[in-house]
Amino acid sequence: MRIGFHTDAFNSAYASFERCLEWAEKNDVHFIECGLIDGVSWIHGLGYQPHVALYEDPVLLRKKMADHGVKFSQVDAAYPLSGLDGPSRGLPYVLKSIPWAKHAGCSHIATTDGLHKPENLTDDEAMAQMKGLYQQIVETAEAYEMTINIEVHGYFTTNPDRMAEMLAFCDSPYLQLNMDTGNTFIAGQDPVVFCRRFLERVTHVHVKDVSESLAAAVRGEQTGIAVSQCAIGDGVNANNIKQCLGMLRAQGFDGVLSMECEGQGGPMIEKSLDWLRQTLAELGIPERKD
Repeated sequence: MRIGFHTDAFNSAYASFERCLEWAEKNDVHFIECGLIDGVSWIHGLGYQPHVALYEDPVLLRKKMADHGVKFSQVDAAYPLSGLDGPSRGLPYVLKSIPWAKHAGCSHIATTDGLHKPENLTDDEAMAQMKGLYQQIVETAEAYEMTINIEVHGYFTTNPDRMAEMLAFCDSPYLQLNMDTGNTFIAGQDPVVFCRRFLERVTHVHVKDVSESLAAAVRGEQTGIAVSQCAIGDGVNANNIKQCLGMLRAQGFDGVLSMECEGQGGPMIEKSLDWLRQTLAELGIPERKD
């Protein structure tokens, strides 16, 4: 399996994407995931945000990343598709991201639903809307040979029965699943059971632990957390992560395990990296760096 990280780990440090590349190179990590920004913002323009704007040239960016020995595992275009603004904002955002990602040398894009029950739509109406949106998205994705991952992150996607319905929106190998160990847990699901059910559809994994205090405060009441406030291995979800890795090994998964943690600008994600590498070694899973 391959190890990567989401640049969200550097949000609180107000770091730039370039700093994330430097951290990856220093720590022998060769895969990176970031959010895509459709537009401009002062915080990004001044270098205080570790994500990438769609106005940046993707080919030149790919070359810059290659200088650090890094490439994209996935880009995050996860504007919620389940709300009333899913067609007007979420759909064009994802569609614009597909050709950009292709030129950037990326083969996976993360998408998702909203954290909460959508306002002014019934659940069935929201599902019908998302089905239409994903059909349009996948049509474009097939043309670019781009895998569209549905991330476990929201009101519908953390419900395994609804996730099964969503993965059946299109009969296409380009519609798959981004497993998230932390979001399944915080939503009150069992990450091991969730992962086992969709094992054949997992093409990218967010490895995220959950602190004991956060689990006690909100588990079963939230559907997703942006990043964990503890290092991977230090929380109450560590054993579930190990079991998921074991199942993925048996399945033959060789994709990217993308670490998500608050990071503290480096120390916490470095501790997470040590734990993940040690755990892979314990499970007899080689770390691929190509």
